[in-house]
Amino acid sequence: MTQTEFSEVYHEFYGKLRRYLERMVGRNDAEDLTQEVFVKINKGLAGFGGQSSLSTWVYRIATNAALDKMRSRSFRQDNKARSLDTATTEAESPQACVEAKSLSAEREAIRDEMTECIREFVDRLPADFRTVVILSEIKELKNQEIADILGVSLDTVKIRLHRARVRLKAEFEAGCHFYHDDNGNLACDRKESEKNDR
Repeated sequence: MTQTEFSEVYHEFYGKLRRYLERMVGRNDAEDLTQEVFVKINKGLAGFGGQSSLSTWVYRIATNAALDKMRSRSFRQDNKARSLDTATTEAESPQACVEAKSLSAEREAIRDEMTECIREFVDRLPADFRTVVILSEIKELKNQEIADILGVSLDTVKIRLHRARVRLKAEFEAGCHFYHDDNGNLACDRKESEKNDR
């Protein structure tokens, strides 16, 4: 592909990939990682043969870069340090989060609200689970698209999504006290044990 075509890809996907990577690795690392991904896209465009859609190919590159980053020692150490800082702040002021007990409500909360509280629970998932949740719930991709991006079978995606949702549901219920707010919306406050464990 020509440089002009790379420019078109950049303008079409930059914002989408930036938001996606922010949810994968956090705001601090997303900008640098987005630039790294576009360097890889630029190098790979000439060899892109259209075996998959351009979107699938682009997200596969971004996902692989994000997974490599999340598995790096420096990223894990930085996340531990950030968790300690967050725990100190939360001990001083409880944080409310929107959530529901059913899986469909969980998906809606993750996709539409993605508050810091919910994001923290998603961020705690293992990398493989976090990836499928973000691709499914945030990017709203179909399971087959996720399988194509990750290079795994459709059944593997379904299994990972199921396990991730079960785990999230259990962690939401263990970590939050549910109630209806003044507007009748289901909300939660962190339970004391959750705040003390952090």
